[in-house]
Amino acid sequence: MACTEIELEPWRTKEGLRDAGFRRNHVEKYRQSSPKVLLRYAENLVKSYRKVNHSIHTTWSGEFRDRLRGTWIHHVIDRVRTTKRGLLRQSEGEAILLQRYRRVHGKPLDMTNPRTFTEKLFCRMISWNRGVNPIFTQLTDKYSARAYVASKVGKEYLIKLLWHGEDPRTIPFDSLSAEYVIKPSHASQRVIVVKGYVAQDDIVGEVSGWLSSNYYWAAREYQYYHITPKIMIEECLRTQDGSLPLDYKFWCFNGVPELIQVINHTRDNNSFFDTTWNLLDLHNREGASRRAIAKPANLEHLLSLASQLAAGFDFVRVDLYTVSGRPYFGELTFTPTAGKMNLKPERWDWMLGEKWDLSLDC
Repeated sequence: MACTEIELEPWRTKEGLRDAGFRRNHVEKYRQSSPKVLLRYAENLVKSYRKVNHSIHTTWSGEFRDRLRGTWIHHVIDRVRTTKRGLLRQSEGEAILLQRYRRVHGKPLDMTNPRTFTEKLFCRMISWNRGVNPIFTQLTDKYSARAYVASKVGKEYLIKLLWHGEDPRTIPFDSLSAEYVIKPSHASQRVIVVKGYVAQDDIVGEVSGWLSSNYYWAAREYQYYHITPKIMIEECLRTQDGSLPLDYKFWCFNGVPELIQVINHTRDNNSFFDTTWNLLDLHNREGASRRAIAKPANLEHLLSLASQLAAGFDFVRVDLYTVSGRPYFGELTFTPTAGKMNLKPERWDWMLGEKWDLSLDC
């Protein structure tokens, strides 16, 4: 019998449990046990089940895991997996980040004397993976960052928040405006732009998936680890021609904007400018165009806001929008692309690395 044909119902009966050598009343005992005991118990469960079902492969297929889901066996094994993952988070996270740097740059990371921007970026991520100042979690959280922005520059720069909460089933779809944006507080690049009719069940299902995940595990950016997941619904910004606004990303070192990255909503443009709006030859994403874009009329205002929001940080990217001459806050980013980028030409990696005083990182 193939793994896809496994029937688990016998495990829900006394007879099935007795055949496997375990009884249901053992479960509560082991739920409170140490991770080491839980792991041994889970391994014994699988071994015992294999005795009565010799067709189970050594590795757990997706189908087998799906069959276990909802059973008490799955509960125990899931507890073991979660506990083990937490215990190994720091060491595994550091190993993954070191592997990522080698994969992206083709060489090992120099942690003793980092000099380029990307070297310092990875050193920050590895250092933070061991423990990070709670301020970075607060400011990475898109919901709690709003209070910081309001205190620094004023609440008039915040996009109007229509709703927020932790249970998407309570989203008041019928009372929302005709167009709005849904996004999570605890993750990046997850956005739903809603205009007109919406299949509410589909939206609830999608955002429920967001809430069930800890974004730290996506790329080991520890500032995300302790964020309480929330759903945020904001007003949808539109320019005068009806398009979604450009995203102006200010790369700031020691509170000073040094360059501006401009990305459109479809992310097929990725241009870099200096602070006097000269198009640079810098790029960090293959395949994206680097078009010359008109200088925003309120550039000085945007630079001032970025500087105020970046004050006190050795490096942060401040993301802003502008609509009809009015600036809006987007987010603060401390580890752009989780390090998955090459700055080209290579001299930019060195030039930006010289601007970053990593000794100030806290």
